[in-house]
Amino acid sequence: MTLSFLGGPKDEKGRTTVDMSKLSAPSVTRADIPKGTTIWKLGTHNGSAAEFAKPAAGAAELAVGREALTADTLSRVPSGLDGKKRPELKIQYNLNRVPEHGVLFRVSILDAYKSVPQMSVFSNRQLSGIIQIAGVAGTGIDYNFVKTYELYIPKEQLRAGSNELKLRTERCLYCSSEEDAYLWWTWDDLSLSALNAPISEPIHGSYIETGTMVANKQFYYDQGAVDHLPYILKWLGLAYSGNVMRASCASDVGNACSKMEEYYKVLKDYNMQSVVLYLYTADIKLKKDGSLSDEAAGKLSDYFKKYGSYFQYFEVDNEPGLFNRSQAVDLAIAQWLNKQGKTISPEMKSVAPGWAYWPGYSAKSCGNQRGSAKQCGDPDGWERDPKQRMELEEVTDLTNGHSYGESYVSRDGGSFTENLKTFGGSADGLPKQMLTTEFGTSDSHVDAWQYGADQKTSAVFDRIMRAHIGYADMFVQHAAFFKNFSLFEYNFNLNDHDPAKTRIYYTKKGEESRVSIMRRLTLAYATHGAPLTYVLANRDELADKKVYVRAVDTSKLDPLPVSGATSDKVLVNLVNFESTEQTVEVAVTMPEAVVYEGERFGSGDTYETARRYVGSLKASPSITFREKLAPGEAVQYILEPSARVKDTAPAGLTAEAVRGSAIRLNWKEVPGISYEVLRADGSSTAFKAIAKGVTATSYTDRSVREGTLYTYAVRRTGSEQMSKTVQITATGLVPLDRSEWKVSANVNGENGYPGKAIDGDSQTRWDTGVNQKPDERYEIDLGAVHSFEALEMSLSPAPYDYPRRYEISVSDDGSSWRTIQSGLGRKGQSLYPLGETRGRYIRIRQTGSGGNYWSIYELQVYSRE
Repeated sequence: MTLSFLGGPKDEKGRTTVDMSKLSAPSVTRADIPKGTTIWKLGTHNGSAAEFAKPAAGAAELAVGREALTADTLSRVPSGLDGKKRPELKIQYNLNRVPEHGVLFRVSILDAYKSVPQMSVFSNRQLSGIIQIAGVAGTGIDYNFVKTYELYIPKEQLRAGSNELKLRTERCLYCSSEEDAYLWWTWDDLSLSALNAPISEPIHGSYIETGTMVANKQFYYDQGAVDHLPYILKWLGLAYSGNVMRASCASDVGNACSKMEEYYKVLKDYNMQSVVLYLYTADIKLKKDGSLSDEAAGKLSDYFKKYGSYFQYFEVDNEPGLFNRSQAVDLAIAQWLNKQGKTISPEMKSVAPGWAYWPGYSAKSCGNQRGSAKQCGDPDGWERDPKQRMELEEVTDLTNGHSYGESYVSRDGGSFTENLKTFGGSADGLPKQMLTTEFGTSDSHVDAWQYGADQKTSAVFDRIMRAHIGYADMFVQHAAFFKNFSLFEYNFNLNDHDPAKTRIYYTKKGEESRVSIMRRLTLAYATHGAPLTYVLANRDELADKKVYVRAVDTSKLDPLPVSGATSDKVLVNLVNFESTEQTVEVAVTMPEAVVYEGERFGSGDTYETARRYVGSLKASPSITFREKLAPGEAVQYILEPSARVKDTAPAGLTAEAVRGSAIRLNWKEVPGISYEVLRADGSSTAFKAIAKGVTATSYTDRSVREGTLYTYAVRRTGSEQMSKTVQITATGLVPLDRSEWKVSANVNGENGYPGKAIDGDSQTRWDTGVNQKPDERYEIDLGAVHSFEALEMSLSPAPYDYPRRYEISVSDDGSSWRTIQSGLGRKGQSLYPLGETRGRYIRIRQTGSGGNYWSIYELQVYSRE
């Protein structure tokens, strides 16, 4: 059997052909589909739609049975759907009895427009799913993308006797009728089969896994990244399903891997996989035989020995053409992974470089140019050449391809189109599994105007993720905290940030966020586990509505390769694909007839407003969930039997002064409905509960006496497991707002910009860059006259960079100064009490000499205002 592609003999249209039998499609990851008995089938799986009719105007209806359809009948079946001409097909069929294990709908797509058309599938007017169809028509390349999509339909959506399966084109959530002309596809064959055994996965078009990257300040896998990781995993709906994260701690960035093992352990705890990018390839010199240098091989070997029991995938390189990397070096890394890497971690799979398909230097500049040679990769432009890429593809397990905006369908340099060029076409999906290690949109990307979207920045992110659902196997958004591409607000140090205060980043005011889009698609397509039975209580109300239910038992998932991670959670997802509010009431049959509890995630701009803990859900064995879903909203319940919930003490308790002589406490969440806050006077441990039933992970104590020392602790309601204690003296002083400050210094180190002392990042600093000498000055313009009583200059983590002598002066106008304090500095001193002082300008003058820089990591001024 042959299809029209480049690379072989000519067909009747003058195009070259490729032998489909030589393009073996990859096996689906973990979605094992049992054998089935055909109920009906339309068309022959032969790479042609010739037996069908061309799409004509209007909807189509067809009655089918078990007997083979005649050629005359098939010639009246449309060869596909078209949003403008024929947007709907209804197929009527009879069942003598309802199949015990449900049915599987299959459709093989031969051609589709690059718009990522959506095909909704309704069984007896209930939504079974929405298939995201990948296509390259309109790109101008010489290949089609051929793929069979599969959709599970549970028995609860079937009935004995007459049944109706309705297929319909669907616009994007934000699009108008202008998109209809671009919503079309051609199919090879369609079928419905009764499953002969339970299915392991409620497969929704394709089996896909997705994720993101959580790093501090773009590169650091430190404690801040570790602390935020579980919050991001749960909020995005990624946790517990075997989804995938990028873990790219860089070998050339100091302290980038400081908490790497702790990071991997969190991924394992939440049943997540990871794809690693570690080795910096720019400076690698190969041996004469083409193998890696001992230094490079040693770095890889050390990483594998430390962490090889955690990660599942290793990425050879990152955008080698753009960053001027060598093809020979990438080949050497891939060969090392196949030999030494798999000796240490046999189940690890190698991933081709994160292709950016960069052209030669004459066509486009590239980064990291060194020396006199101006080129994009070595040899220049090799990443754009399919033959040279193929040399890497032949020695790696999975393919790759970075894409942003609509670049995946660009004629030249598109991750989707270039993959087809590399492999010479597709027989049924790409010949290799695809792990896209970067996809997403920047703040400047907008949807193509032809589709008529009213939220163009939202639509372009929605479209690129839906495209990957259609053609890739695994894909990672770039990244959770990353300027211009971010899911969440950024520009702060995660080490100094409460994860519960994490806030959604809005690309454009008034448009749906990337977080909301990613949650909706993740909950609909990338929540994995054995399907649970569910029944809609308001079935008539939801007839023909795009409201999707996905309920799974993750305990049935196989342990993850390499790490052996497992999960025991029940996940119940309710997704509204409609542009109007919808109410869903559904009874889900749980694995056990016991009491469940856990977390519910829904809409909310911050983590703590999107999440609430739920309890006392008694399964009989079903639990009824009722949700009013806003347009596009997705809600997830993460549940487990109450008897198995671990009694855990809250971690990370902190205390700080707030306005009004009060103290605010913050801590990390643990399973439970609420918390108790405990307080003791002084350093005593004679605690009394000062607050009960606290549902947030913070509490403000306003019943304090100034000048009094207090000791605090917190615990889950009903638990004896108490957090570590924290002590604080109530002073009535709080930091002044620094947003209007202007700072300057008369001596600055190479990287010691004055603003780094007030940027909210405890790991950045201002410094003099030279050993201390008299008359070094740091000045602050508070923006207005304020009253204040203390100044703090944080020295951590450079305790010896304290001023050897100091003089602190204030001014109302910046010209006339009055000294309010001076003296000897000392190691360990960071707080300087000033008494009651008033002014707009503050000058800190270093007047001594010493063998260290003068540094300030964070500077605060404390006031009673």
